[in-house]
Amino acid sequence: MHPDIHLTLHHARAAELRAEVGVPRPTARNRHGLRTRLGWTLVEVGLRLATRPGTAAAVH
Repeated sequence: MHPDIHLTLHHARAAELRAEVGVPRPTARNRHGLRTRLGWTLVEVGLRLATRPGTAAAVH
């Protein structure tokens, strides 16, 4: 089965489940904002780990 068909079926089933429980669909803007904040937080943590004194990354 083509991957796009799986994604389409997933979206259809998710919409059915949301309709059953009455939960509104999240907006793309909210997901994008959360994803962006999470991504920058992970970058910040990675930079802190990489520049910590005594790490291999700081020695090179």
